[in-house]
Amino acid sequence: MRVKTNVTIRIDEHLAREAKILAASRGTSLSRLIAEELALLVSKDANYQRAARQAIKDIRESPPLGYEPVSRDELHER
Repeated sequence: MRVKTNVTIRIDEHLAREAKILAASRGTSLSRLIAEELALLVSKDANYQRAARQAIKDIRESPPLGYEPVSRDELHER
């Protein structure tokens, strides 16, 4: 069982009113709407971080491409 905690946030009055309307139109509370959106945000960030770590690992472990670097002067020889 997860323990829940209360969090206090300060937002613009107009935003709060619009958010309450949005929550009501979705048949949920403002608290649940915010909690679900935060959970989604945290999950997306965790997935991004995991993917970034894997990409860096893949790059470091990839075999050499088998070419020699070319200098700028060699590229621009005429």
